[in-house]
Amino acid sequence: MGMAIGWCVLALLLLALGGDSVLKGASGLSRRFGLSPFATGLLLVGFGTSIPELAVNLRAFVVGSQSLALGNAIGSNIVNFGLTLGVAAIAAPLLVRWRALAPLLLCLVAATIALAAFGYDGVLTRGEGLLFVAAFVAVLAWAWMRGRREPAELHTEIPDYLRTGDDLGLNLLRFALGGTLLFFGAKWLVAHAPIVGAGLGFTPLLTGLIVIAIATALPEAVAAVVAARRGQGDIVVGHVIGSSLFNLLIVVGGMAALRPLPIPASFIGFELPAALAVSLLLYPMLRKDLQISRAEGWVLTLAFVLWVVFEIVLTR
Repeated sequence: MGMAIGWCVLALLLLALGGDSVLKGASGLSRRFGLSPFATGLLLVGFGTSIPELAVNLRAFVVGSQSLALGNAIGSNIVNFGLTLGVAAIAAPLLVRWRALAPLLLCLVAATIALAAFGYDGVLTRGEGLLFVAAFVAVLAWAWMRGRREPAELHTEIPDYLRTGDDLGLNLLRFALGGTLLFFGAKWLVAHAPIVGAGLGFTPLLTGLIVIAIATALPEAVAAVVAARRGQGDIVVGHVIGSSLFNLLIVVGGMAALRPLPIPASFIGFELPAALAVSLLLYPMLRKDLQISRAEGWVLTLAFVLWVVFEIVLTR
């Protein structure tokens, strides 16, 4: 198992570097072609940070490991809220001025409930998957239009966060390099993470839920702590909610749209309720004073730790 862990660490490094390269390339190209810096920033902060998870899940889907991909998609959502957001808020209280985030969180809650309802019969059909993808397009359009009404500070903060050079050749190279790193990172992680999971007594579903979801979130958690200390609470919370919506509607919905996706009964009974619980936990924090305090960060982190413990105990 030691060799498999080494391969996983290398794969995670490639995924982190590849995702960062693609994001910078996209930001640079948007400036090059005169796209709105704020609108592009909203999309990249909210959804572009899911690129490593998307690469992993796409690879898992292609090689026929749908349960691993499903576990990673939902596990990443729980990790986003409990680990990434919780640790960032502990590092520094998060001031949130991005008014669209509370409605987007409600969209995530509704999508989680819909997945539980659709998957109650044991499968997410192609039609249901297409409905999820269509819902994501609608949410994306709404967020884009709503962006014009956001505070002026946000119109400065988000573009500055992703600002980079607009040289065409450099950014095309970033895309090519990032795509290559993501390909090999996803390939090696999907090949070796199940070996690590099996060594711990985990099923492929649980390997995706815990091992891969936590591992791929660690670089994001570090970046979130840095952003929190810089006072960029909107960046942190926007990433968490946007990434979670992307995982649910595009990753899970997209897999089902291509091929009916089996949904285990245990998934409906525990994992989805856990994902729903951490989402609901955040809503009053956003609605109350638009700030996530250190104490609330500890609550989110404790909820995440309890989830991991329960998952392991249930497996044993």
